[in-house]
This record gives sequence, C-alpha cells and structure tokens, in this order.
Amino acid sequence: MTELGKVGLAGEYAARLAVLIDADNARPSIAEGLLAEIAKYGTAHVKRAYGDWTGSRLTGWKDQLLARSIQPVQQFAYTTGKNATDAAMVIDAMDLLYTGRFDGFCLVSSDSDFTRLASRLRESGLTVYGFGERKTPSPFVAACDKFIYIENLVYTPDAATPVEATRPAQRAPATKLKADTLLVNRLRDAVEAASDEEGWANLASVGGIITKRHPDFDTRTYGYAKLSDLMTATTLFELERRGVGTVKALYARDERRQNKKTKPLTKH
Repeated sequence: MTELGKVGLAGEYAARLAVLIDADNARPSIAEGLLAEIAKYGTAHVKRAYGDWTGSRLTGWKDQLLARSIQPVQQFAYTTGKNATDAAMVIDAMDLLYTGRFDGFCLVSSDSDFTRLASRLRESGLTVYGFGERKTPSPFVAACDKFIYIENLVYTPDAATPVEATRPAQRAPATKLKADTLLVNRLRDAVEAASDEEGWANLASVGGIITKRHPDFDTRTYGYAKLSDLMTATTLFELERRGVGTVKALYARDERRQNKKTKPLTKH
C-alpha cells in the first residue's frame, strides 16, 4: 500500500495509520505521549475514541478530544456487564480496513477482546501497533506487530482524573541487566540470528528480529532510549560503527566470541 501514503519533506514514506482508542479502557493522561509515539511510525489520518460520552466517567477524555483533534464515537452501554464499546471499535476497524486507504492500525486498549481484531488486520497485510498497560493479556500483545506499554510513555496527569505522572524508568545498572536471564537470552539470540561468520550483526537487524519475536520488547523498560545504549550497558556485547563517510551503521557481537578465531574453511 505504499503508493497511498504521504511523502515527507525528506522524501521518506509516511505510513497512513488509523488510531482507535478504547476510552473506557485507557487513561486520558496518555493522550499526548500516545500521539507522539504514534508519530514515530507514521501519520494518524484517523483518530477516534470510543465510549459513552453522555456520562461523567469520560470527562478527562473530553478535555483531550479538542486539544488532540480526536473524534469521539458515542456508544451507549445497553446493559450492565457488557462492553458495547468493543463491538463498535471492531466494526469501525473493519469498515476502515475495507477502504484500502491505510497501512496500519493503532489499537489503544488493555483488553484481550481485541486479540482477534489485531490478528485479522495483520492477515490483511496491515501493520498493527498495540498500546496498553502492563496488565494487558499476552494473547493481545502477541497478536500485534509491536506492542508499546503506556508506562513507557511520558505523560502528564489529567486535571479531571489526577494520577501520578509517569516518569522514565531509571537506568538499570549492568549487574541488574546481566542478572536478567530473559533479557540477556533475547539479546544474544537476536545477535546470533543476524550475525555473519565472525559473529557481527547489524544492530538494525537485531532490533527487527527482537521485535518480531517479542512485540512488547522496549529498551525504555530498562531505562534506555536506544538498543545500542542498552546493549552497551549490559557489558556483554562489543559495538562497532562501520561505514564510509557519514553513512555508517552500528554492529554488535557477543563478547564471548571476542577471542575466538574464525576457523579456515576446509578445502576438498
């Protein structure tokens, strides 16, 4: 679908995204950080927030609608214990999908009910970005191409619903990072999968592999803005910048291969 997107001033393609927010299941205080994060992946051509706007429960979101140019979609709660908002979001998502105008969707909710929707959108070749709290069930996380925990986004408390502002996680020290077996294995496995015969792997490829295997992987969880910073902090990898002139790329290698020599190929 790349021919449908907009081209930025620098000539790069900007993916067309549809942002669908389950306002019943997301805090209004995330709005600014949410849209700033989405801007990294493309342009939000549709921004809709779903809920029952006739009540007082979504007062905080009402203040964000005008400021962020988000369109409210009214959905009455027909009965207690049933979430009609979910159904409205799914119906709208499928309508938008069939227009063929979008490259991806941003689903903002911590509700596992959207797992099948995320899978269906991906089956149609679209990229799905999920946004939710750490309590989000793993099936929904796994159904997305990339899942971002809102705790990793910087946002301010909403005036109508006071909550403590999220602060960036403190940088974890090397001792703590190395003790995190899950993190270390993910990094090492990705480097190995992308490496050449000498063990060097392009860092961009490493990041892509980790995201594909673990959609919710985010260096900000450990207090680091970039993958290179996180890998350096672990002290378990060598990092080297390669290239000619200003065109350079970062490469990483497991330190355990530092002193190993590449065995010569056997001639037959």
